[in-house]
Amino acid sequence: MPNDFNQQIIDEFRANSGRVGGPFEGGRLILLTTTGARSGAPHTTPVGYLPDGGERILVIASAAGADRHPDWFHNLVADSTVTVEDGVFTYPARAEVLTGVDRDEVFARAVEADPGWAEYQAKTDRVIPVVALYAQGGGPPEAASWGEALRLVHDAFRRELALIRDEVERSGPTLGAQLRVNCLTLCGGLHEHHRHEDAGMFVGIGAQRPDLVDVLDRLRAEHRRVAELVGDLQQAVTATDADRDEVRTRVSRLVADLEAHLAYEEEQLIPVLDAAAG
Repeated sequence: MPNDFNQQIIDEFRANSGRVGGPFEGGRLILLTTTGARSGAPHTTPVGYLPDGGERILVIASAAGADRHPDWFHNLVADSTVTVEDGVFTYPARAEVLTGVDRDEVFARAVEADPGWAEYQAKTDRVIPVVALYAQGGGPPEAASWGEALRLVHDAFRRELALIRDEVERSGPTLGAQLRVNCLTLCGGLHEHHRHEDAGMFVGIGAQRPDLVDVLDRLRAEHRRVAELVGDLQQAVTATDADRDEVRTRVSRLVADLEAHLAYEEEQLIPVLDAAAG
C-alpha cells in the first residue's frame, strides 16, 4: 500500500486504541514494526492477523496477490525480531515463517474463513507466505491510567466477541477450523485475564479498600459464572460435529453475562484505580 495511506491507518490506530475505519474497519488488525533489511531503520505496517491460541498470532504476506513479497516480509526474514501493537499492548515478538504442512494447514484455514486469500494466491505464482508471531514478553497496557487500562482490555474482549458472533452468523451449518480457533483463543484469553485479576488486582484492591469486600466477592462469583459459560462454549466448539446454532446460543449467553460483568466491574473499580493512581 502507498506509504501515505499506511500512515493514515497507523495514526488512526494509535489514536483510537486499535480501532480504525476504511478497509480495516471491523477486522483484526495489528501494527507490525520490522527492521529494514537494507536501511536498518524501523518500518511500521498495518497488517491483518488470525488468532492462533495464546502463544502466537498469524499474518499472511499476501500483498493482495502481487508477484513480489511485501517489504515487511523481506525485513522479518532478515531480522526475525519485530514489534507488535494490538491497540492495547505493545510487545516484542519473534517472527517465524511457516513451511510445509504447517503453512498449508494454516493457509487452508484462512481460505475457509475468507475466500479472498485464495483469490490472492490465484493471482500469483509465488507461494504466499504465512508467518507466526510469538510474543516475547511485554509491559502493561498502553494507557494513561490503570482505570483506562482496564477499560481498554475489556473493550478488546468486547470487539473480539462481536467479531466471533458475526463469524458464527455467517458460517455454514458446521463451524470452520479457523472459527473454532478464534473461539478457543478468546476462551483462553478470558480465563487468563480473570485468573490474573483474582490473584493480583483484586487482592491489591482488597488490601487497600476492605470496604469493597462485597464488590470483590461479587466479581469473583461472576468470574466463576463466566468460566462455566466459557467451558460450555469450548465444549460446543471442540465437538467433532460442532453445530452452528448451538455455538451461536452459547456465544450469545457468554456475551450477555460478560457484558454485564464488565460494566459492573468498570463502574465499581475504575474510580478506585484512578483515585489510587492520583
